[in-house]
Amino acid sequence: MAYADFVTAMMAFFMLMWLLGATTEKQRKGIADYFNPTIPINRVSGGGDGAFGGDSIFSDETLSHNGTGSSASSPSDEKKGGGAEGPAVGDSSGDQDNELKKLQSVLEGQGGESMTMQTLLAHVVSKVTDEGLVIEIFDLDDAPLFETDSEVPTQTLIGISQLISEVVNLTENEIAVDGYVRSYPVMIRNNPIWPLSAARAQSMRKLLEDAGTGSGRVARISGHADRRPATADPSAVRNNRIEVILLRTDR
Repeated sequence: MAYADFVTAMMAFFMLMWLLGATTEKQRKGIADYFNPTIPINRVSGGGDGAFGGDSIFSDETLSHNGTGSSASSPSDEKKGGGAEGPAVGDSSGDQDNELKKLQSVLEGQGGESMTMQTLLAHVVSKVTDEGLVIEIFDLDDAPLFETDSEVPTQTLIGISQLISEVVNLTENEIAVDGYVRSYPVMIRNNPIWPLSAARAQSMRKLLEDAGTGSGRVARISGHADRRPATADPSAVRNNRIEVILLRTDR
């Protein structure tokens, strides 16, 4: 063997050893695919970060020149199986999330305007769900939302309803109102949980309308009794609550 060939072979050997130690399994697979003569017909990674972004010509990120390739906005069946569905035509769920989160921020920001508002918002938590922006209003031990065992709202709930009305009036989304109550002892003769939860939801609807929310926006009023307790103790006052849901428009 000529000395030049020996030096070249040693250089290639050391390059190989360096690549094995300095690359990940995925990168090594990409390098192997690069030198594979069947690469044009294999849907595999190209291993680099150049024009194809590390993918082969069949990548979901690169359309083939013949027009039959796929893209991020139109993934292949193989990629869909991996969870890359791509955005649907006319899908506005991302925009809806952003709008609902902005409203959530507006509601939470009202607590900094005064001590009174901060006290009222101590009864309120909110979250964005698949249904919409859920605004949960709940009893505190020393500050109930309704008079005992009735649907008559306290001044606390009246003040909260005015704050919430200001927020929901920033949009035109429909509204749902759900009522929940704590569990009562099973031995009582007339258990009020079903009519009471529904009556409290109706009372909240009236408060929102009185505060300026249009009655035509209310899509649903529901009483859920004690069926979905918010705490481990179903009889805790924390389970006395109202949910005002700003419904999505993309459902």
